[in-house]
Amino acid sequence: MSGPREDGRCRRAISILTELCQKKSLPSLDLDTCREFLLLPSDQSLIISEPELSVSLLAVIVIVCGLALVAVFVFLFWKLCWVPWRNKALSSHLAVLRSEAGDKDSMADKLKDTGAISFLEAAVKISHTSPDIPAEVQMSMKDHIMRRTRIQRQTTEPASSTRHISFKRHLPRQMHVSSMDYGLESPAVAEQPTSIGRIKPELYKQKTVDTEDPKKEAEKTCGKINFTLKYDYENETLTVRILRAFDLPAKDFCGSSDPYVKIYLLPDRKRKFQTRVHRKTLNPTFDESFHFPVPHEELASRKLHLSVFDFDRFSRHDMIGEVILENLFEDSDLSRETSIWRDIQYATTESVDLGEIMFSLCYLPTAGRLTLTVIKCRNLKAMDITGYSDPYVKVSLLCDGRRLKKKKTTIKKNTLNPTYNEAIIFDIPPENMDQVSLLISVMDYDRVGHNEIIGVCRVGVNAEGLGRDHWNEMLAYPRKPIAHWHPLVE
Repeated sequence: MSGPREDGRCRRAISILTELCQKKSLPSLDLDTCREFLLLPSDQSLIISEPELSVSLLAVIVIVCGLALVAVFVFLFWKLCWVPWRNKALSSHLAVLRSEAGDKDSMADKLKDTGAISFLEAAVKISHTSPDIPAEVQMSMKDHIMRRTRIQRQTTEPASSTRHISFKRHLPRQMHVSSMDYGLESPAVAEQPTSIGRIKPELYKQKTVDTEDPKKEAEKTCGKINFTLKYDYENETLTVRILRAFDLPAKDFCGSSDPYVKIYLLPDRKRKFQTRVHRKTLNPTFDESFHFPVPHEELASRKLHLSVFDFDRFSRHDMIGEVILENLFEDSDLSRETSIWRDIQYATTESVDLGEIMFSLCYLPTAGRLTLTVIKCRNLKAMDITGYSDPYVKVSLLCDGRRLKKKKTTIKKNTLNPTYNEAIIFDIPPENMDQVSLLISVMDYDRVGHNEIIGVCRVGVNAEGLGRDHWNEMLAYPRKPIAHWHPLVE
């Protein structure tokens, strides 16, 4: 009974396993296991179902189509983008080369027209993009420089007098070494052609309309002042009447000022007048008169000095500005009272008249001799407690900011108007007259302490104002002494 049943079960199991292998429904079954149970021959394979074959075929078709689309996209990109861009880059590069070639040809034509063809012509024609210079150009440049240097070494300077040797020894090296100047000319010529095509920033600087002259900027106004002048010929008295001030700047924290005015008749500073203080106002009305006894013949040399101050109870008074009237006869003859308006000039400290000095200049070109004669001084600033000074004059010979020599006069004791009439001589070659200047200093002698400077003035080609004019007049009229008054400055 058991035999037939077991055979039926085995057959049933084998049939189920065969169906499973054919359908391949279990993933753990592989081909070797099915062959082992089904006893299939080794060269016979299982039959694959239709759904699996259709899926694999579809995957292959999709891959092939994708590769074809990628190839078409790459080809279109190469045709539409890469080729036009490459052609555009090549055309721009050719245009740049053509423009450079045109610049080189035009430059060469200009050099030929002006007759400036020299040993640098080959270097001029080289483009700026090529840094190398041909060997033959370098050799020609070297031979030309050596030939020019040899010619300059053969030239000799004219013999100068023995008294000028000491002066030349103090001068800078570039003043008497002429060969160095000629040797540096050829690099300057060679550098000129290479500057073509370079950007020069100075050509692109715009001049602003708001730029002001520094001298005008320094002369800032601080309001206006109104005063009158009248001279009494019988009593020989000048009457100064301070009327009002207008639009003064605020010096206090409250936005106002406490102004008053000091009056001097320069160069006399011993006699000083002062108005009353007006509280908290920027437009004070003074209406005060002051009298200065002065002879009529001295009026032309006197100056009226008005200083406007801001009063401060607990600290130093602040200076608002000042007015200096150089010519008292500028607006009237002083026979009648004349109203005058003046701008108050900005000043941080009260200016002081330091005095004037008179000296003459004379130059002999054949002998190379410069003679400065100190004649006299007048109205010098008092430096001692006695109200006088002990002045002497020191003259320095300057060259490019360096002091070469210095000489001085004798000392005059206890005076503000000394007379010297002393000559100071310097030996200067004619070829160096445009490189030197003279610094004239009026000093106050102090036996115990340090000598103080009362004031200075300068004459020379590089000086300003009267100092330059006096020097040029001396050179225009040689062998003739020319004297002028010069104001002293700090």
